[in-house]
Amino acid sequence: MSPDPSGPGARATSRTLTRFAPGGRARLHQPDYAFSLLGASPVPAKSLLATIALALAAVQVLLALWIYGKLPLPGPPRQVPLAHRLTGTAVLAVTVPVAGCFFYGAFAAKVVAVRSRRLPGWVLPAAGGTLAIVLGVLWYTSALWYYNGYHLPRL
Repeated sequence: MSPDPSGPGARATSRTLTRFAPGGRARLHQPDYAFSLLGASPVPAKSLLATIALALAAVQVLLALWIYGKLPLPGPPRQVPLAHRLTGTAVLAVTVPVAGCFFYGAFAAKVVAVRSRRLPGWVLPAAGGTLAIVLGVLWYTSALWYYNGYHLPRL
């Protein structure tokens, strides 16, 4: 004799499958679209992150100039290239909620320039400088816009 398909075990299994199946879960729990990781208005937090990224980019440029001997300082200590990499990683992490595809494309181009030994010597500084300029434009059109009362200052 086969078990009754409408018994308590079958009903509990059916409820469980419905509750955790992709459409059934949505009927029980409605998402809260008002919640944001950056607060009710993400603009202040994004502006702060963009400002931090710009400051770190300035440190990046100074460290790169020191590494290449373009500053009137003695040769860089062994920690300077490591600090350059760490600040680059920090810039990447801080820009995740702020930057768009163009910035990450420029970042990828710089990483390719760092890894490639066959490119001319001017490519790496040009890629790094372009990345810093892109970040500066990103800051000017987002964070400065917010800090200046939603108006861009004239250059």
